[in-house]
Amino acid sequence: MNAVAEALCELPIQGMTCASCVARVEEALQQVPGVREANVNLALNKATIHYHPDETTPSMLAQAVVASGYEVPELGGLDARGRAEALAEVERDEERRLQRDFLLSLGLTLPLLVLAMSHGAIPGADGPAGRWLQFALATPVVFGPGRRFLRLAWVAFQHRTSDMNTLVSLGVLSAFLYSAVSVLSGRVHAHVYFEAAAAIVTFVLLGKRLETRARRRLSDAVRGLVALAPTVARRVRGELEEEVSVEALFRGDRVRVRPGERVPTDGVVLDGRSAVDESMLTGESMPIDKHPGDHVFGGTLNHEGSVLLEVRATGRDTALARIVEAVEAAQGQKAPIARLADRVSHYFVPIVLLVAAITFVVWLSLDPSSTGASLALERFVAVLVIACPCALGLATPAAVAVGTGRGAELGVLLKGGVALETASQLQTLFMDKTGTLTNGTPALIQVQGHGGFDESELLRLTAAAERPSEHPIARSIVAGAIERGVVLPRTTQFSMDAGAGVQAEVDGHRVRVGKRAWLMEVGVEEGALNSLSEKLSQRSATPSFVVVDGVLAGFVAVSDEPRPESKAVLAELEAMGLEVVMLTGDRTETANDIASRLGIRRVVAEARPEDKLAAIEAERERGRIVGMVGDGINDAPALVAADVGIAIGSGADIALAAADVALLRGGMSGLPTAIRLARATMHTIRRNLFFAFIYNVIGIPVAAGALYPWTGFALSPVLASAAMSLSSVSVILSSLSLKRQARS
Repeated sequence: MNAVAEALCELPIQGMTCASCVARVEEALQQVPGVREANVNLALNKATIHYHPDETTPSMLAQAVVASGYEVPELGGLDARGRAEALAEVERDEERRLQRDFLLSLGLTLPLLVLAMSHGAIPGADGPAGRWLQFALATPVVFGPGRRFLRLAWVAFQHRTSDMNTLVSLGVLSAFLYSAVSVLSGRVHAHVYFEAAAAIVTFVLLGKRLETRARRRLSDAVRGLVALAPTVARRVRGELEEEVSVEALFRGDRVRVRPGERVPTDGVVLDGRSAVDESMLTGESMPIDKHPGDHVFGGTLNHEGSVLLEVRATGRDTALARIVEAVEAAQGQKAPIARLADRVSHYFVPIVLLVAAITFVVWLSLDPSSTGASLALERFVAVLVIACPCALGLATPAAVAVGTGRGAELGVLLKGGVALETASQLQTLFMDKTGTLTNGTPALIQVQGHGGFDESELLRLTAAAERPSEHPIARSIVAGAIERGVVLPRTTQFSMDAGAGVQAEVDGHRVRVGKRAWLMEVGVEEGALNSLSEKLSQRSATPSFVVVDGVLAGFVAVSDEPRPESKAVLAELEAMGLEVVMLTGDRTETANDIASRLGIRRVVAEARPEDKLAAIEAERERGRIVGMVGDGINDAPALVAADVGIAIGSGADIALAAADVALLRGGMSGLPTAIRLARATMHTIRRNLFFAFIYNVIGIPVAAGALYPWTGFALSPVLASAAMSLSSVSVILSSLSLKRQARS
């Protein structure tokens, strides 16, 4: 196959629910002639296919997906942004359908439960009329909202496999069909299980609804990144400046970017100076000064100066597009943790069916009469009912529901069972610096006079000179002076050299505030600046040197300081057996200074998003289970690539959407709480699964009549139903005890 002629196709897919669905779709696509590779991304509900266009077409690929039992929404003719919006609407439609089905199922199941559990309290509930009413209530639940599970179970059967849909369908149909036969045949003394069939459908629909909502938040991360890029740009041709679509830009075009606007695409500065916020790419809290010849990147924020750019990259070639692809790729590569119930169901379902069939044959062979056949059918149904996966299906979601609810009370958002399971096993924690370990914004930390210049006067003049500036460092200096009670005098003749410094007239003094190189241009001696620089108290601080009436007067320094709780939290994490690593895009000198002050021994600095991904992948190759803690847009790929991503609630919405765990309040102080809660929840899930399995291990042989030859005891479907209910109750009580465990 000629690699040059290879084409790429991306198909949105509806209806996938688990890893088995992913494998089924990939298998169907790989069987299409001309397909070289097919990767299905469950988080984004899409398939990426590399194929030979001479042998197949996108429509043939879509037909293969449909034939495997899933749907492909029609999104032809839309651009990237339009496709993202259309996919978002498709997801919202699926949520609405689940909501509608759940409410319908719940509305019919509640009165059904009341009738079934009344035990004679409601006149006629146990008689023929009550049974027919139960039949009328259960039928639309099983074959209406429950139809989705029956269809997926049938698809799994056609592919000679089984999953949780098989278990759900088995439980629903065994309870419903036995009950329906009893009602239709007029067997007034036979017990009916309509409420069990309807309740299974209702509870599973609730779980699917919550799961769909969580998965939509993951795809919101990618759409949020796409939304960062402006849709229009100011293209400059000669003396003409016109607004055009960003998609209309080509390499070599010239673009004007004004203060406060986002850069439309990657390019190089041709004219002008400015400070650009590149935190979405680097995590650096300070804006980066840009001069002619410097590179700028699409989606970054231009702060103060107007600049003219030459376009160097567009579309998929931009840095922002590469981050989007990194998030999507990381979501696709993250192997979903197979749920224990799914793994067991591969063997459990065939075994249960085999045991039930053997039970029926053995009892029928012992008594071929009609009475014996009825007894054999009763034993057959008892086995199926007691093996109904209610407790097995509740074991994980019940604990997850209590655990996530308790987490919400504590300010910790845990996005489902996979996040809980992985967080409970963490070994290495990579932590971003800016906004995670530190406050995320610069603050005034030092005022240093020179040559006997009074420091309070130095701060007064400096803050007054900086007050008209919109630069973040200038705002930090002014805020720091006001916090210290400094009264700022009036400023006149203010001027700014973008990316270098400011000058102004303050109380009759000519004040210059700026960088070392800029002040050297106006005659300040390098030796004096070097001597003054030695008095900088922290390597992570950024100094602004001050000249008053032509004489070096000192400097003021700002720094992004560690959060008050950071050191104590890190010590607690290490006591829990976790290795903490700082992973930041900031300068090595700054990162090492903060790390030494917080007691972090391992540092990876000056890391761009792709470097963070590489560091996480290298750690995972060591066999470690890795977590990533961050708050910025640049952290989104790393948050998704790690086994578990943890976002600080005060951070960017994209980081919160991409993460598996979000700390909604208290900054990183909630991190130890999240890990302890995850460990407690997993302990509860294991206990729940034990309860669920022990009932089946003991109950199935008893239901099959294993004790009858020696004791004369045979478990009726009524008792089988009671045992099944008891197993579910024990699982729920076990889960509720998690609230007390989580508090301790």
